Amino acid sequence: MKGNIMIKSFPNGITLYLNPELETDRLLEEVAEKFNQSRNFFRDARMALCVEGKVLKEEEERLLVQTIQDNSNLEIVCIMGKNEETDKKFIKAIQRVDMQHTDNFGRFYRGTLKNGQRIETESSMVILGDVYPGCSVTATKDIIIIGGLYGEVHAGFGGEEGHYVVALEMSPEKIKIGDFRYKPKEKFKWGIKPKIQPKIAYVKDSHIVMEPITKELLEFLTF
Repeated sequence: MKGNIMIKSFPNGITLYLNPELETDRLLEEVAEKFNQSRNFFRDARMALCVEGKVLKEEEERLLVQTIQDNSNLEIVCIMGKNEETDKKFIKAIQRVDMQHTDNFGRFYRGTLKNGQRIETESSMVILGDVYPGCSVTATKDIIIIGGLYGEVHAGFGGEEGHYVVALEMSPEKIKIGDFRYKPKEKFKWGIKPKIQPKIAYVKDSHIVMEPITKELLEFLTF
């Protein structure tokens, strides 16, 4: 790798290659310098971040994101996982859906929900992980899961209309959007992973429908 830091951009995100042999403090200094020099190139975009080369601890990831944001006009919305190509496509789809929901986007939770865990928020919710069976997420606005949805979710809690649920793997026990309920016709067999295909659930004609995320669908939908 030429140099200790390399930046590669893709639609709605950047991949940051870090020299695994360099100490974190020195890496952060070089990241600051690199993004300062690229400030005009990136402008004030909202992007996902993928880190390669050096394995970072959670605190190091936090410092990395803070360093990037302090030395550029970027807003890092999340750090992606190892499946880079799938994550890139999913982030791009999410951000297209979210273009009309830029005010007070909501909370981020990094980790997998299991053992009956429950999360509730009075805004939108982004889960960077899976939602296991027996777990639930409730939000007054939208719910986006960058991972598998195998438990229960309730978007638009309180009856507010126009909200949705998005997941990288959509095999829920139960979905509720506003006052409308959805139960899958076929029971998902835990442990057997379905084909990965980002899907969105939303209300149409007083029913919850679930469809794969496509460019055509995103252009057609108006929330």
